[in-house]
Amino acid sequence: MAKKSTIKVGEVSTLIVTWLKNYAAQANASGFVVGISGGIDSAVTSTLCAETGLTTLCVEMPIHQDSTQVSRGKEHIDQLKKRFPNVKNEIVDLTSVFELFKTEVPISDNETKFHLSLANSRARLRMTTIYYFAGIHGLLVAGTGNKVEDFGVGFYTKYGDGGVDLSPIADLMKSDVFALGEYLEIPKSIQNAAPTDGLFGDSRTDEAQLGASYDELEWAMLEVEKNKTTEDFTGREKEVFDIFKRLNSANKHKMNPIPVCIIPINFKKL
Repeated sequence: MAKKSTIKVGEVSTLIVTWLKNYAAQANASGFVVGISGGIDSAVTSTLCAETGLTTLCVEMPIHQDSTQVSRGKEHIDQLKKRFPNVKNEIVDLTSVFELFKTEVPISDNETKFHLSLANSRARLRMTTIYYFAGIHGLLVAGTGNKVEDFGVGFYTKYGDGGVDLSPIADLMKSDVFALGEYLEIPKSIQNAAPTDGLFGDSRTDEAQLGASYDELEWAMLEVEKNKTTEDFTGREKEVFDIFKRLNSANKHKMNPIPVCIIPINFKKL
């Protein structure tokens, strides 16, 4: 199921950079702010933002972060600042804020839901922080989600890393993001690292959480677009297809617009 990107990386890079510049101009914004995780998605997004020539603020927001994620993020920011004079950075250690938050909320008897809620709370603390910087500097929050995460399996935190102003790479599969990363000269340490959301303070990978690799999920997403069903597959393909369908269904509430209760006209006084 290995997936090789087929995008024209140079053309796609130019298109996204132009799109970012135009959007910022229309929004009367002076640039972008990007949360840096040490992963490929945030590295590619921040590099594309930097190439606009507009202010690009890279913000590190560790919360009990694995040391390898921190070092990769710092390596990326350091090389980005050397390449682009418009790149700035901030570090906000949210560990103490997160620990204080934990003392103020009740502990759940459901251990799985408790730890997941805490993990999502990390992402929401980061969202609040990054919007603080956006507000004081007149910047737009650039999202770092790719197509598989944002529209396939919903692998992001609602109102956390899903809370953004614009999504430059959300129409790119993960394989496309890696191809762009190579083209944009992202540090090899990031290109070679196993993807992780970094929300649990350890080195667990996205694949371990999802039950399938991004190559596999990308394959399944394309098969769903072909109107295939679980009966069309056997073995590992069937297993992956079912994983994708289950996650896609469970996370529709993230991917669909917020439902609005429409009040019928006959319920209103005219």
